[in-house]
Formats: sequence, structure tokens, C-alpha cells
Amino acid sequence: MTIDIVLAGARGHGRWHLENIRRLQEKGAVRLAGICELTPLGADELPEGLGQPVQSGDFGALLDETGARVAVICTPIPTHTDLALIAAERGVHLLLEKPPAPSYAEFRRMADGVAKAGVVCQIGFQSLGSHAVPAIRKLIAEGAIGDVTGVGGAGAWARAESYYRRAPWAGKRRLNGVDVVDGVLTNPLAHAVATGLALLGTVRAEDVTGIETELLRANDIESDDTSCVRVSTPRGPVTVAATLCAEEPGEPYVLVHGATGRITFWYKQDRVLVQRAGHGPKESEYGSTDLLENLVDHLTTGAELLVEPDATGAFMKVVEAIRLAGDPVALPAGAWTFLAAEERRVVTGIDALVAASADTLALFSELSAPWAPPKEVST
Repeated sequence: MTIDIVLAGARGHGRWHLENIRRLQEKGAVRLAGICELTPLGADELPEGLGQPVQSGDFGALLDETGARVAVICTPIPTHTDLALIAAERGVHLLLEKPPAPSYAEFRRMADGVAKAGVVCQIGFQSLGSHAVPAIRKLIAEGAIGDVTGVGGAGAWARAESYYRRAPWAGKRRLNGVDVVDGVLTNPLAHAVATGLALLGTVRAEDVTGIETELLRANDIESDDTSCVRVSTPRGPVTVAATLCAEEPGEPYVLVHGATGRITFWYKQDRVLVQRAGHGPKESEYGSTDLLENLVDHLTTGAELLVEPDATGAFMKVVEAIRLAGDPVALPAGAWTFLAAEERRVVTGIDALVAASADTLALFSELSAPWAPPKEVST
């Protein structure tokens, strides 16, 4: 059975979705029936092999005209909930890009509305499609590294100043009175947070018992670009430190700490390193299930859905804590330098601090970072 799909947001990251839809269309699993963009895509923007999908700036009308069964929503964060509910009202199933919403209230409005409509919604945390996730959880359950004491996450990425000029909402906490919360932990490195929570098995909102945040920025933006968070859960803490101002950008990872070993997971590479007492280090690579393909399989064969909305409830509690925290603290001028060749700001020593946070489950202030603000606590 071929499923008709509408893509809302086909530029920016949406280009990745276009290519992925083309891949699935070549397999006969889907057909791109429509594209929702305020400005239609030109012929040079539409990959070959996708035919001539209907284009419209009116999402609801496009769904009505095409009769699509699935919608992929890859639009600005503040639009996610309203567009998801427009689709749900029409009985259209969803792949909704992360973060699913800019606030916990908007997340609940989306999740409850989708559930009431009886449609399926997959949240686009692609790292949770990695076959390494269940493999690591099995190792933990078998006691491979002893009692788990916590999970650390580290993300040291680089973004040019132009990254924050790519869209009106980029780097904003609010825009025209509407929540955006486009920070390093809630958008570009959100996977580190969601994956850390998943490995600990604490993905639902009720699993969160406390949140500590330290939000900072080197760039001239409203939101944070260098931050850390520690989520308290009944199974231990999940601490994630991340920056978009790395000295030497590297692959983000999450690190499961146990009494007798540790497991490192480079989630973009589906690569796992197990280090434990009495054994030599063992590195493995895993496959990954594409989340749109999984959604299609769920609808056609009953395959288990990988990332339902409630499986991101704990992540959304983190988003909410960041939303309610004070504005990010601007790093002093002496804490960063401007790398002219790459037109980006670099925070001195941040790579080591991010790694140390993952190693020790400590926040920047506890690692004696000279610019770290006092901790802010939200529950």
C-alpha cells in the first residue's frame, strides 16, 4: 500500500525530508502528494523523482485537496501545535519534527488533541530510532556495567553567526509575544537530552522530579548557545552540557555511568563503546530505523511506533524549565573569541568543560567555570 504524504516546510531541514520521502517513494511505500510552503518551491528545489506535488501555503486546504494520509511537519517551532491539530482534525497521521512544542502547555494541547482525534503521531527524534538504544538498555538490564549511577551527555558543535540569521525565530526565546525557546539544548542538541533520558528509561513527564539549568550565550542572541541541564529522576540524574561555540567541533554523545563500567553512545553515528571491569573495551555499530518509515510501517503492518508524544514528555519538561528560567547570561567578552575564518564565536575551554560534565554529571558552576551563573532550579 502506497501512502500519500504532505510535507509542511520543505526548505532548510525540510530538504532532508524531501530526500527521505524520495527514498521511500522509490521503494513504493509513499507518494509525495503535496508541499506546504508560503512561497512555492521552484523546479530547481524539488528533487528529481518526486513528480509534481500540489503546492499551497494553506496547510488545511492542501490536506483536503490531496487526501493525504500522513503529514510531515518541519516548520518553525511555534507553529507545530496548530499545524498538528489541523492535520489531526482531518484524520491525518503525523511525523512532527523536534522539539514538538515550545512549551509544556502547547505540547499537552498537541498530544491531547492528537489522542482525541485518534491519529498517530511520531516525534522526530531520529536518534531514538537507533538500534543501539534498545541494545544499550538490554546491557543495562543485564547488569553489564553494574548499578547505573546516571547519564551524561556532551555536545560540542559550531555554528556561524549567520546561523542565527537564517530565520526570524532563530536564536529567539520569544517572537511577537509567542514562545520559541530556540536554544542549544532544546533544538540543535535536543537529541542529547532526549537520548540520555531514553537510555535511563525516564522518558515520561512524571519521571522528572527536578531540573537544574545553567543557560549562557556567547552570541548576540536572546536564547542560549552554551548551556547545561541536570534532570533528576528516580533512576538517577541525566546531565547534558552543550555548546554551539566549540573550539574543535566533535560528535555528540551520551555516557551511561555504572558502578563497574560505562557505555558511550555516539548517537549520530549509531556507535557504542562498552567499557567494564574484567573485559576489554568493545565497540559496536548499529543500524537505525527511519522514523517516517517506521510510521508508515506502523500504519500498514502494525509495527510498534518508536517515538509517541508521551515518550517525549520528560524532554518537554526540560524545555519548560528552560522556557521559565531567567534569560541566558551573556558570557563576558574575555570568555570567547571570534574566529574570523569561520565567522563564529568560540568559547575558550568549552570543549573540555562539556566533556567533564558528561564524565562527572556536574554542571558548569560545579566544574569551577569562571563565568558560570548561580544554579537555577525548577521542578
